[in-house]
Amino acid sequence: MSNHFTLDGVTVPFTTGQTIMDAALKAGIYIPHLCHNPEFKPHGSCRLCTVNVNGRNVAACTTPAAEGLEIENETHEITTQRRLLLKLLFVEGNHVCPACEKSGACQLQAVAYHCGMLAPEFVHFYPKRAVDASHPETIIDFNRCILCELCVRASHDIDKKSVFTISGRGIHSHLTINSPSGKLGDSDFTASDKAARVCPVGAILPKHKGYNKPIGKRLYDQAPISQVGDVAQHQEATDE
Repeated sequence: MSNHFTLDGVTVPFTTGQTIMDAALKAGIYIPHLCHNPEFKPHGSCRLCTVNVNGRNVAACTTPAAEGLEIENETHEITTQRRLLLKLLFVEGNHVCPACEKSGACQLQAVAYHCGMLAPEFVHFYPKRAVDASHPETIIDFNRCILCELCVRASHDIDKKSVFTISGRGIHSHLTINSPSGKLGDSDFTASDKAARVCPVGAILPKHKGYNKPIGKRLYDQAPISQVGDVAQHQEATDE
């Protein structure tokens, strides 16, 4: 017999060991997130998946499901908080969506639409960040990195290579390549690595494939993220 909790008035079954996020996704209920991927241990860094559980805000991706929980996911307060976090992510990097080859298949963009973020609110930082095109098959645009650490976890946990890491603290945090030169082309990264296919934005992209699929026919052009899920779980997204 399954256990159950309530999410926005909907009864959701769960099994022992599942998190709120696990159970919700299995039930087809979308909780906004960026750093979560069901293939990896929950990280809880982006905080977009914050929900209210019995009057207390918690991260859905790290909080174990329990019998009788009453959870709120789409309240005005929670959505407003998510929009604020998304606005901060956009101003901390250089995200030029109309010109980005990931537009229409970008999880950050899709979550922003879902949460009703349609215009900037804060002054953009316009940081000076590099583009690493040293690898023959893959390019890294650090301007778009949101420090979700999915590539870090994929490289370490699945590829067993530890090509990526996060260096620095606070506003100075940045993605770093573990190689003698600090360049991707000088590492043991390959285009077949799991780390090449988990980026939710346009930071890690295959070369020679950009714009293959026209705008209007990309993943989130067809349906909102609440219906189709994470871009990282759709192999077609690597061909955008």
